[in-house]
Amino acid sequence: MIMGKIIIAGIGPGSQEDITPAVLEAVRQADAIVGYKYYFQFIEPYIKEHCECIDTGMKKERERAEQAFDLAEQDKTVVVISSGDAGIYGMAPLIYEMRKQRGTDIEICSLPGISAFQKAASLLGAPIGHDMCIISLSDLMTPWETIERRIKAAATADFVTAVYNPKSHERYWQLYRLQELFLQEHSGDTPVGYVRQAGREEQEVKVTTLAQFNPEDIDMFTVILIGNSQSYISDGKIITPRGYYGNPERGDRSQEKPGQLIMIQSFRTIAGELRKDYPLDHQWALLHAIHTTADFEMEDILYTDPGAVETLYNKIKDGTLRTIITDVTMVTSGIRKGALQRLGIEAKCYLSDPRVAELASSYGITRTQAGIRLAVEEHPDALFTFGNAPTALMELCDLIRKGKARPAGIIAAPVGFVHVKESKHMVKPFKDIPKIIVEGRKGGSNLAATLCNAVLTFDDAALLKPGRDL
Repeated sequence: MIMGKIIIAGIGPGSQEDITPAVLEAVRQADAIVGYKYYFQFIEPYIKEHCECIDTGMKKERERAEQAFDLAEQDKTVVVISSGDAGIYGMAPLIYEMRKQRGTDIEICSLPGISAFQKAASLLGAPIGHDMCIISLSDLMTPWETIERRIKAAATADFVTAVYNPKSHERYWQLYRLQELFLQEHSGDTPVGYVRQAGREEQEVKVTTLAQFNPEDIDMFTVILIGNSQSYISDGKIITPRGYYGNPERGDRSQEKPGQLIMIQSFRTIAGELRKDYPLDHQWALLHAIHTTADFEMEDILYTDPGAVETLYNKIKDGTLRTIITDVTMVTSGIRKGALQRLGIEAKCYLSDPRVAELASSYGITRTQAGIRLAVEEHPDALFTFGNAPTALMELCDLIRKGKARPAGIIAAPVGFVHVKESKHMVKPFKDIPKIIVEGRKGGSNLAATLCNAVLTFDDAALLKPGRDL
């Protein structure tokens, strides 16, 4: 039996200029054209006389496919039109599946078209300069649980992400959830661009950031592109570097050193094994603590005042915090020198100061207590960090109560068996001082130092990219 054929044609995003010559030729030669009625306006000038045009409404994809097969079985050349590229959320998969289901040998060919995300990308600049993925928020065919899992994977893997079917009258909340999930993995200044009615007279193009993005501006005719951690905005355009020049807006962070790559992988592993979600600044400190100790009990014993890590980082950035005081030299040694130099911060331990031994002898106190007394005289508003001596922490508490010390913050991680727990309890009543505390007997110089490093690098927390200063 002689049979016709089905040509699945992607007609592009919505303008005649974006329809490929191959598709136009197929339209000209078609005996019948089947498609969503809205799309016929874009190909009408190219349809030959007496061509049978069958247009249907939205959500009639299966009916259109069945009509195409019925016509092809009448020895007709049938063109099934689909917006963008027919293989991307279009008619192509359905046509091929239906041929198998019907058990027919009708010839099928698919002609590619310019997809909406490609058109949008060209209008937004160069946002797809690196690995990318496409996610549809339509849950008509895919359970939301699956969609959300894919969103999390895309955000975690740092893909440039195109979002199709972002919103409809019924689906009003899913885009808010996508934004929430991306903000858990990406900085708020990650570029976001969206194009409404790409290629059509009503076209609107907007560039913003992940934090400023407003889902209320979006409708079902909009395509969204979310940049990756390297993307930046320049002259109103989004650029995602391929890697030739680095990133002039954020600094070249595309060539991480081997040590940093290992640390990033370790942090991502730890984050994936945490029992629950935490506020970003607490999680950043927690990841550092677990990475240093390989001890997931830190989830139970690491205490941070709400916003303590971010508050201390902001004090460094605005210049009100310039000095870190440590109880022992091992803590000072563990604080990253690159971060200190980058931020203009001095880390200082007084144990080697010649005045310490004399002061300790005169007052019958420990050398670490004496070191803290001297430090308070010269730097009363420093960030005080303890990784060894509970007596030094107790000394600071006493000096605070006497009005002699007004620390910018306290990191309390002394270790041992005598007065260790008590010294940490003594810190908590100071409500106005940001505190990070390793509760119980555990602690140590390495923990104190890594918690300092968490503060110094808090600007890397949103991207989960530790180790910049290794």
